[in-house]
Amino acid sequence: MVGDILLAFSPGKPHPFLDENGSPLAGGISEKIFININGVEQGMFIKSKDLSHPVLLYLHGGMPDYFLTQNYPTGLDDYFTVIWWEQRGSGISYSSTIPSETMTLEQMISDTLEVTNYLRNRFGKEKIYLMGHSGGTFIGIQAAAKAPELYYAYIGVAQMTYQLKSERLAYEYMLKVFKENGNDEMVRKLKASPVTMTGGTPDAYLKIRDTAMHSLGIGTTHDMHSVITGIFLPSLMCKDYTLKEKVNMWLGKSHSGVSVLWNEMLSTNLTTQVTELEIPVYFFEGIYDYTVSYTLAKDYFETLQAPIKGFYTFEQSAHSPIFEEPDKVRQIILEDVLVR
Repeated sequence: MVGDILLAFSPGKPHPFLDENGSPLAGGISEKIFININGVEQGMFIKSKDLSHPVLLYLHGGMPDYFLTQNYPTGLDDYFTVIWWEQRGSGISYSSTIPSETMTLEQMISDTLEVTNYLRNRFGKEKIYLMGHSGGTFIGIQAAAKAPELYYAYIGVAQMTYQLKSERLAYEYMLKVFKENGNDEMVRKLKASPVTMTGGTPDAYLKIRDTAMHSLGIGTTHDMHSVITGIFLPSLMCKDYTLKEKVNMWLGKSHSGVSVLWNEMLSTNLTTQVTELEIPVYFFEGIYDYTVSYTLAKDYFETLQAPIKGFYTFEQSAHSPIFEEPDKVRQIILEDVLVR
């Protein structure tokens, strides 16, 4: 019976945008496609209510999060042709045959530029917009620095800086709050697996990290207190994926995609790696975010050189302002980003 329910929720085809008569919206697009990127078949969802709009390429973090748009509609497709690309080894781009030696930062950046050029050619755009979220910002800001001529602007949502330091700050915060709340079990677990600048993030810490963060409202969203109900179940209920693609999404979460860059993300200090961008840059940061430190992102923004800069604090958000405060995101994009 469970299998029948999952199959019913897994037709695997995005629903079209509809006009006032219930017909597919003329000039819009809602599709899932697969293309060859640097020798590997990779998939993406393309959503737009008007194909004349600018193109926005979205880079997800540790796992694809397109499925969250079902419960947290962003409205970005009102102003952009949005490309929800699921990167090499992740989600609908997962394959057990992808050579492990290709799962590198250099390859991910190369893939990003290749997808960018595909989109420029397909939609007839000289440049596009690039948005990274969480782990996607680690790749995105370096891609923007490498090929600024391809992009109108770079938008970092929960921008990474020096992730090991971010994890240490999160560890200290969680330990403090759990002590105040009298949660002796979590205090014991955290004390048994401390995050340090020399010892890194122990496996035992990583096993409890997501659960701990979500229980305190500092994870994916401020109001999401369970990974099971907030992420796992919505991923199963999203009708735009086939059942096999849903299985692959979770197979790829830990063993491929951005997740395999974790150690490199921890050790890289982007404040010294990328000190300047030749294009406008905007940071969207949730005040409750400890998954990727709000404080460190603000410090990075102050030193990052760019022709135009904007730092935006989202007072009701944790790690995902585009899902948590979409109206404010759209307002900023209309008033500040698209007018440049």
